[in-house]
Amino acid sequence: MATRPLSPHLSIWKWGPAMLVSILHRVTGSGMAFAALPVLLWWLAALAGGEASYATFAGHAGSWYGLVILVGISWAFFNHLCSGLRHFVLDVGAGYAVEANNRWSVVTTVSGVVLTAAFWAAIVLG
Repeated sequence: MATRPLSPHLSIWKWGPAMLVSILHRVTGSGMAFAALPVLLWWLAALAGGEASYATFAGHAGSWYGLVILVGISWAFFNHLCSGLRHFVLDVGAGYAVEANNRWSVVTTVSGVVLTAAFWAAIVLG
């Protein structure tokens, strides 16, 4: 049996902000597909179903676990949005220098959190 070279494993890669943003982009996209879409469809069905149906939805959405899910979905949306904008800039051909890429990766992650906090502050305070 011939010996073949092994593919690089995760242990040789140095973790950095760009890797985190890439992984979070995939996770938030999947999270929105598997969590946000069913919640959106449930909300639309509750709107169409009448007052009792909507009251059931609102009861779950307003509970502590519903708020955790809604905050998580909104964070996933804003993080995915900021990451998508970062990828758009990279697709144009800008920001490939390591320092710039790492800086914008950190800005992307922080922006997702800040936008989520601003969104929920506007809902709660407004």
